[in-house]
Amino acid sequence: MRWLCVSLLMVTACAGSPATSTTTTTPTAITTATPSATTIPTTIAVAATTIDPSAVVPEGFELIAARATKADGTICELCMWLAETEDQRGRGLMFVTDLGGADGMVFVYPEPHSGSFWMKNTVTPLSIAFFDAAGTFLDAFDMEPCTADPCPLYPTPSDFTFAVEISQGGLTEAGLGAGSVLELLGMPCPPT
Repeated sequence: MRWLCVSLLMVTACAGSPATSTTTTTPTAITTATPSATTIPTTIAVAATTIDPSAVVPEGFELIAARATKADGTICELCMWLAETEDQRGRGLMFVTDLGGADGMVFVYPEPHSGSFWMKNTVTPLSIAFFDAAGTFLDAFDMEPCTADPCPLYPTPSDFTFAVEISQGGLTEAGLGAGSVLELLGMPCPPT
């Protein structure tokens, strides 16, 4: 995982290690907000992430660049697995033991949505954050792994458009909390 947060005064690594990607496909263009003219360009040297060969990483998803802007103006650059089809959203992070260097997974809905999430066959504890169509933070909570049947349901806030799942406890460091705004940049994550 890699989170890079940039504030107007300094560059701060949010947490984790750099993301790696071997994906060469072009993601579907998604526009949620226009990038700010005040974005600070940065050059980041990144190292390869070692993935356990027995790890289960997400398959059938593309990686997409995202930006979280904290309430204090700090900007965190993220690399997320994109779940935008009904099948992808239904599968999510089931059976996944390693995010493969990505920061998490973003679930994109074509219009405002309400319902519930569950952790059926999800073996890693996760935190989830919800955002409206403008990318404004709505709510967040932790979810526990579940291989039982049935698994508990976690009700969502009303009218969310984006949900981000990340390793449990990582939302704050990734810039995904109260007062934050999420932008999907419609481009692949930067190559390492």
